[in-house]
Amino acid sequence: MIDALYPLLRSCLFQLDPETAHHISMSALKAAEKSGVLALLSAEDQFAKPIEVMGLKFPNRIGLAAGLDKDGDCIDALGRLGFGCVEMGTITPRPQPGNPKPRLFRLIPHEAIINRMGFNNPGIDAGVANVLQSKSFRGVIGFNIGKNKDTPNEHAADDYLACLRKAYPVAGYVAVNLSSPNTPGLRDLQSAEASARLLGQLKSEQQKLAIEHGKHVPLLFKVAPDLDEDHIRDLSKVFLDGGLDGLIATNTTLDRTAVTSHPRANEAGGLSGKPLLEKSNHVLRAFASHLGGRIPIIGVGGISSLEDAREKMRAGASLVQIYTSFIYQGPRLVREIARES
Repeated sequence: MIDALYPLLRSCLFQLDPETAHHISMSALKAAEKSGVLALLSAEDQFAKPIEVMGLKFPNRIGLAAGLDKDGDCIDALGRLGFGCVEMGTITPRPQPGNPKPRLFRLIPHEAIINRMGFNNPGIDAGVANVLQSKSFRGVIGFNIGKNKDTPNEHAADDYLACLRKAYPVAGYVAVNLSSPNTPGLRDLQSAEASARLLGQLKSEQQKLAIEHGKHVPLLFKVAPDLDEDHIRDLSKVFLDGGLDGLIATNTTLDRTAVTSHPRANEAGGLSGKPLLEKSNHVLRAFASHLGGRIPIIGVGGISSLEDAREKMRAGASLVQIYTSFIYQGPRLVREIARES
Protein backbone atom coordinates (compact mmCIF):
# COMPACT_ATOMS: atom_id res chain seq x y z
CA MET A 1 0.00 0.00 0.00
CA ILE A 2 2.81 2.40 0.83
CA ASP A 3 4.18 2.03 -2.71
CA ALA A 4 0.83 3.03 -4.21
CA LEU A 5 0.53 6.02 -1.89
CA TYR A 6 4.08 7.29 -2.20
CA PRO A 7 3.65 9.28 -5.48
CA LEU A 8 0.79 11.21 -3.84
CA LEU A 9 2.78 11.72 -0.64
CA ARG A 10 5.78 12.91 -2.60
CA SER A 11 3.64 15.32 -4.62
CA CYS A 12 2.39 16.89 -1.38
CA LEU A 13 5.83 17.01 0.22
CA PHE A 14 7.40 18.55 -2.89
CA GLN A 15 5.07 21.54 -2.46
CA LEU A 16 7.02 22.34 0.71
CA ASP A 17 10.50 23.66 1.32
CA PRO A 18 12.84 20.61 1.13
CA GLU A 19 14.10 20.86 4.69
CA THR A 20 10.57 21.29 6.06
CA ALA A 21 9.44 18.29 4.02
CA HIS A 22 12.34 16.27 5.41
CA HIS A 23 11.43 16.99 9.03
CA ILE A 24 7.75 16.22 8.41
CA SER A 25 8.66 12.93 6.70
CA MET A 26 10.96 11.80 9.49
CA SER A 27 8.42 12.72 12.14
CA ALA A 28 5.71 10.83 10.26
CA LEU A 29 7.94 7.76 9.95
CA LYS A 30 8.66 7.77 13.69
CA ALA A 31 4.98 8.17 14.49
CA ALA A 32 4.04 5.32 12.15
CA GLU A 33 6.63 3.08 13.80
CA LYS A 34 5.49 3.93 17.33
CA SER A 35 1.84 3.36 16.44
CA GLY A 36 2.61 -0.05 14.99
CA VAL A 37 1.54 0.86 11.46
CA LEU A 38 4.97 0.11 9.97
CA ALA A 39 5.07 -3.24 11.75
CA LEU A 40 2.32 -4.35 9.36
CA LEU A 41 4.82 -4.17 6.51
CA SER A 42 6.42 -7.46 5.57
CA ALA A 43 9.96 -7.77 6.94
CA GLU A 44 10.84 -10.63 4.60
CA ASP A 45 12.62 -8.40 2.09
CA GLN A 46 14.89 -7.02 4.78
CA PHE A 47 16.38 -10.48 5.26
CA ALA A 48 16.09 -11.63 1.66
CA LYS A 49 19.76 -12.23 0.90
CA PRO A 50 22.06 -11.97 3.92
CA ILE A 51 25.74 -11.29 3.29
CA GLU A 52 28.83 -11.03 5.51
CA VAL A 53 31.15 -8.08 4.91
CA MET A 54 33.91 -6.81 7.24
CA GLY A 55 32.93 -9.55 9.66
CA LEU A 56 29.42 -8.09 9.95
CA LYS A 57 26.23 -9.89 8.94
CA PHE A 58 24.07 -7.64 6.77
CA PRO A 59 20.45 -8.80 6.16
CA ASN A 60 20.78 -7.59 2.55
CA ARG A 61 23.03 -5.41 0.40
CA ILE A 62 21.04 -2.17 0.56
CA GLY A 63 21.79 0.50 3.13
CA LEU A 64 20.71 4.06 3.81
CA ALA A 65 23.53 6.55 3.24
CA ALA A 66 24.43 9.08 5.91
CA GLY A 67 22.61 12.40 5.85
CA LEU A 68 18.96 11.37 6.02
CA ASP A 69 18.85 10.23 9.65
CA LYS A 70 21.46 12.54 11.08
CA ASP A 71 20.30 12.05 14.67
CA GLY A 72 19.87 8.27 14.60
CA ASP A 73 16.34 8.51 15.95
CA CYS A 74 14.47 6.88 13.04
CA ILE A 75 16.40 3.62 12.71
CA ASP A 76 13.56 1.22 13.56
CA ALA A 77 11.21 2.89 11.07
CA LEU A 78 13.80 2.85 8.29
CA GLY A 79 14.47 -0.81 8.98
CA ARG A 80 10.77 -1.57 8.48
CA LEU A 81 11.06 -0.13 4.98
CA GLY A 82 13.64 -2.75 4.01
CA PHE A 83 17.07 -1.26 4.71
CA GLY A 84 19.58 -3.84 5.91
CA CYS A 85 21.88 -1.09 7.13
CA VAL A 86 21.25 2.44 8.37
CA GLU A 87 24.19 4.85 8.52
CA MET A 88 23.34 7.68 10.88
CA GLY A 89 25.06 11.07 10.99
CA THR A 90 27.23 12.80 10.07
CA ILE A 91 27.60 13.35 13.80
CA THR A 92 30.20 15.54 15.52
CA PRO A 93 31.53 15.71 19.09
CA ARG A 94 29.53 18.83 19.95
CA PRO A 95 26.07 19.79 18.66
CA GLN A 96 26.08 22.32 15.84
CA PRO A 97 23.33 24.05 13.86
CA GLY A 98 24.91 23.71 10.43
CA ASN A 99 24.95 26.33 7.71
CA PRO A 100 22.39 29.13 7.29
CA LYS A 101 19.11 28.29 5.54
CA PRO A 102 18.13 27.71 2.79
CA ARG A 103 20.65 24.90 2.42
CA LEU A 104 18.78 22.09 0.64
CA PHE A 105 17.56 22.25 -2.98
CA ARG A 106 15.71 19.85 -5.29
CA LEU A 107 16.64 19.56 -8.97
CA ILE A 108 13.53 17.60 -9.87
CA PRO A 109 14.05 17.07 -13.64
CA HIS A 110 17.44 15.54 -12.83
CA GLU A 111 16.25 13.54 -9.79
CA ALA A 112 19.01 15.29 -7.87
CA ILE A 113 19.60 17.31 -4.74
CA ILE A 114 22.12 19.98 -3.78
CA ASN A 115 22.81 20.36 -0.08
CA ARG A 116 25.07 22.52 2.02
CA MET A 117 23.71 21.41 5.38
CA GLY A 118 27.05 21.69 7.16
CA PHE A 119 26.86 18.75 9.59
CA ASN A 120 23.80 20.00 11.50
CA ASN A 121 23.41 17.44 14.29
CA PRO A 122 22.73 17.07 18.03
CA GLY A 123 26.22 15.83 18.95
CA ILE A 124 27.63 12.37 19.54
CA ASP A 125 26.15 11.91 23.03
CA ALA A 126 22.60 12.48 21.75
CA GLY A 127 23.28 10.29 18.72
CA VAL A 128 24.43 7.38 20.86
CA ALA A 129 21.43 7.79 23.18
CA ASN A 130 19.07 7.71 20.19
CA VAL A 131 20.66 4.56 18.78
CA LEU A 132 20.37 2.84 22.15
CA GLN A 133 16.62 3.45 22.01
CA SER A 134 16.17 1.52 18.76
CA LYS A 135 14.42 -1.77 19.48
CA SER A 136 13.22 -3.63 16.38
CA PHE A 137 16.04 -3.04 13.89
CA ARG A 138 18.06 -6.19 13.32
CA GLY A 139 20.38 -4.85 10.65
CA VAL A 140 23.70 -3.02 10.92
CA ILE A 141 23.95 0.52 12.33
CA GLY A 142 26.79 2.65 11.03
CA PHE A 143 28.01 5.85 12.67
CA ASN A 144 29.22 8.48 10.20
CA ILE A 145 31.49 10.83 12.17
CA GLY A 146 32.94 14.26 11.39
CA LYS A 147 34.73 17.17 12.96
CA ASN A 148 33.05 20.30 14.27
CA LYS A 149 33.21 23.27 11.93
CA ASP A 150 35.25 25.38 14.36
CA THR A 151 37.84 22.66 14.97
CA PRO A 152 40.97 23.45 12.92
CA ASN A 153 42.31 20.66 10.74
CA GLU A 154 45.43 20.29 12.87
CA HIS A 155 43.13 19.18 15.71
CA ALA A 156 40.64 17.24 13.58
CA ALA A 157 41.91 13.90 14.89
CA ASP A 158 40.77 14.89 18.39
CA ASP A 159 37.19 15.20 17.13
CA TYR A 160 37.26 11.93 15.22
CA LEU A 161 38.80 10.11 18.18
CA ALA A 162 36.18 11.52 20.55
CA CYS A 163 33.37 10.30 18.29
CA LEU A 164 35.02 6.91 17.75
CA ARG A 165 35.32 6.30 21.49
CA LYS A 166 31.68 7.13 22.18
CA ALA A 167 30.22 5.36 19.14
CA TYR A 168 32.31 2.21 19.48
CA PRO A 169 30.17 0.33 22.05
CA VAL A 170 26.95 0.65 20.01
CA ALA A 171 28.11 0.94 16.38
CA GLY A 172 28.19 -1.85 13.82
CA TYR A 173 30.86 0.18 12.03
CA VAL A 174 32.24 3.71 12.14
CA ALA A 175 32.65 5.74 8.93
CA VAL A 176 35.03 8.70 8.91
CA ASN A 177 33.68 11.53 6.76
CA LEU A 178 36.59 13.34 5.10
CA SER A 179 34.73 14.26 1.96
CA SER A 180 31.77 16.51 2.63
CA PRO A 181 32.18 19.72 0.62
CA ASN A 182 30.17 21.69 3.17
CA THR A 183 32.68 22.02 6.03
CA PRO A 184 35.48 24.42 5.05
CA GLY A 185 38.83 22.66 4.66
CA LEU A 186 37.48 19.19 5.41
CA ARG A 187 38.49 17.71 2.06
CA ASP A 188 42.10 18.73 2.76
CA LEU A 189 42.13 15.75 5.12
CA GLN A 190 41.87 13.53 2.04
CA SER A 191 45.47 14.23 1.07
CA ALA A 192 47.58 11.08 1.27
CA GLU A 193 49.73 12.50 4.06
CA ALA A 194 46.82 13.76 6.18
CA SER A 195 44.80 10.58 5.64
CA ALA A 196 47.74 8.36 6.61
CA ARG A 197 48.30 10.32 9.80
CA LEU A 198 44.62 10.27 10.76
CA LEU A 199 44.19 6.60 9.89
CA GLY A 200 47.17 5.68 12.04
CA GLN A 201 45.72 7.51 15.04
CA LEU A 202 42.27 6.00 14.58
CA LYS A 203 43.55 2.45 14.08
CA SER A 204 45.65 2.71 17.23
CA GLU A 205 42.58 3.80 19.19
CA GLN A 206 40.47 1.10 17.52
CA GLN A 207 42.86 -1.56 18.79
CA LYS A 208 42.59 -0.26 22.35
CA LEU A 209 38.80 -0.09 22.15
CA ALA A 210 38.61 -3.62 20.75
CA ILE A 211 40.37 -4.93 23.87
CA GLU A 212 38.26 -2.75 26.17
CA HIS A 213 34.91 -3.77 24.64
CA GLY A 214 35.76 -7.28 23.50
CA LYS A 215 34.77 -6.70 19.87
CA HIS A 216 36.18 -5.35 16.62
CA VAL A 217 34.17 -2.48 15.13
CA PRO A 218 35.25 -1.87 11.51
CA LEU A 219 36.64 1.54 10.60
CA LEU A 220 35.79 3.00 7.17
CA PHE A 221 36.71 6.19 5.30
CA LYS A 222 34.23 7.97 3.02
CA VAL A 223 35.81 9.62 -0.02
CA ALA A 224 34.74 12.19 -2.58
CA PRO A 225 33.94 11.54 -6.25
CA ASP A 226 36.14 14.50 -7.24
CA LEU A 227 39.47 12.63 -7.07
CA ASP A 228 41.93 12.21 -9.92
CA GLU A 229 43.74 8.96 -10.74
CA ASP A 230 46.97 9.87 -8.94
CA HIS A 231 45.07 10.79 -5.78
CA ILE A 232 43.10 7.53 -5.89
CA ARG A 233 46.31 5.54 -6.31
CA ASP A 234 48.01 7.33 -3.40
CA LEU A 235 45.01 6.96 -1.11
CA SER A 236 44.67 3.28 -1.98
CA LYS A 237 48.24 2.71 -0.82
CA VAL A 238 47.52 4.61 2.40
CA PHE A 239 44.41 2.51 3.06
CA LEU A 240 46.17 -0.79 2.37
CA ASP A 241 49.24 0.08 4.42
CA GLY A 242 47.15 1.46 7.26
CA GLY A 243 44.77 -1.49 7.56
CA LEU A 244 41.54 0.32 6.74
CA ASP A 245 38.58 -2.05 7.20
CA GLY A 246 36.33 -0.62 4.49
CA LEU A 247 35.79 2.22 2.04
CA ILE A 248 32.65 4.18 1.15
CA ALA A 249 32.75 5.54 -2.41
CA THR A 250 31.45 8.18 -2.83
CA ASN A 251 30.14 11.35 -1.21
CA THR A 252 28.48 14.23 -3.11
CA THR A 253 30.20 16.13 -5.92
CA LEU A 254 31.04 19.77 -6.60
CA ASP A 255 30.85 19.09 -10.36
CA ARG A 256 27.79 20.63 -12.05
CA THR A 257 28.46 19.41 -15.60
CA ALA A 258 25.38 17.17 -15.69
CA VAL A 259 22.93 19.80 -14.37
CA THR A 260 24.04 23.06 -15.98
CA SER A 261 20.58 23.66 -17.45
CA HIS A 262 18.90 23.84 -14.04
CA PRO A 263 18.40 27.28 -12.45
CA ARG A 264 19.65 25.93 -9.11
CA ALA A 265 22.81 24.42 -10.61
CA ASN A 266 25.07 27.12 -9.17
CA GLU A 267 23.91 26.72 -5.59
CA ALA A 268 26.88 26.02 -3.32
CA GLY A 269 27.04 22.52 -1.85
CA GLY A 270 27.28 18.89 -2.83
CA LEU A 271 25.26 17.42 -5.68
CA SER A 272 23.72 13.99 -5.18
CA GLY A 273 21.31 11.82 -7.13
CA LYS A 274 21.08 10.44 -10.64
CA PRO A 275 23.66 12.78 -12.29
CA LEU A 276 26.36 11.47 -9.93
CA LEU A 277 26.24 7.84 -11.09
CA GLU A 278 28.96 7.73 -13.73
CA LYS A 279 31.36 9.99 -11.85
CA SER A 280 30.94 7.96 -8.69
CA ASN A 281 31.29 4.67 -10.55
CA HIS A 282 34.52 5.83 -12.16
CA VAL A 283 36.05 6.48 -8.74
CA LEU A 284 34.65 3.22 -7.40
CA ARG A 285 36.19 1.21 -10.24
CA ALA A 286 39.54 2.92 -9.80
CA PHE A 287 39.66 2.20 -6.07
CA ALA A 288 38.52 -1.39 -6.66
CA SER A 289 41.33 -1.87 -9.14
CA HIS A 290 43.99 -0.55 -6.77
CA LEU A 291 42.63 -2.30 -3.68
CA GLY A 292 42.30 -5.64 -5.44
CA GLY A 293 39.55 -6.96 -3.18
CA ARG A 294 41.64 -6.51 -0.02
CA ILE A 295 39.41 -3.75 1.35
CA PRO A 296 35.62 -4.06 0.82
CA ILE A 297 33.83 -1.11 -0.74
CA ILE A 298 30.35 0.28 -0.12
CA GLY A 299 29.12 1.87 -3.35
CA VAL A 300 26.98 4.99 -3.08
CA GLY A 301 26.17 7.79 -5.49
CA GLY A 302 23.55 8.02 -8.21
CA ILE A 303 21.74 4.72 -7.70
CA SER A 304 18.19 5.12 -8.95
CA SER A 305 17.34 1.60 -10.13
CA LEU A 306 18.09 -2.04 -9.48
CA GLU A 307 20.37 -2.07 -12.53
CA ASP A 308 22.31 0.88 -11.09
CA ALA A 309 22.86 -1.10 -7.90
CA ARG A 310 24.02 -4.10 -9.89
CA GLU A 311 26.40 -1.88 -11.84
CA LYS A 312 27.95 -0.71 -8.57
CA MET A 313 28.52 -4.32 -7.60
CA ARG A 314 30.05 -5.16 -10.96
CA ALA A 315 32.34 -2.18 -10.46
CA GLY A 316 33.58 -3.66 -7.18
CA ALA A 317 31.10 -2.80 -4.42
CA SER A 318 30.13 -5.44 -1.86
CA LEU A 319 27.26 -3.33 -0.53
CA VAL A 320 25.34 -0.29 -1.80
CA GLN A 321 23.65 2.71 -0.24
CA ILE A 322 21.01 5.16 -1.43
CA TYR A 323 19.68 8.50 -0.22
CA THR A 324 18.43 10.82 -2.97
CA SER A 325 16.60 8.11 -4.92
CA PHE A 326 14.82 7.11 -1.69
CA ILE A 327 13.38 10.63 -1.58
CA TYR A 328 12.33 10.56 -5.23
CA GLN A 329 11.11 6.96 -5.43
CA GLY A 330 10.25 5.85 -1.91
CA PRO A 331 10.63 2.42 -0.31
CA ARG A 332 9.76 0.39 -3.41
CA LEU A 333 13.33 0.74 -4.68
CA VAL A 334 14.73 -0.35 -1.30
CA ARG A 335 12.82 -3.62 -1.32
CA GLU A 336 13.57 -4.29 -4.98
CA ILE A 337 17.31 -4.00 -4.40
CA ALA A 338 17.03 -6.09 -1.21
CA ARG A 339 15.28 -8.89 -3.10
CA GLU A 340 17.16 -8.89 -6.36
CA SER A 341 20.73 -7.78 -5.74
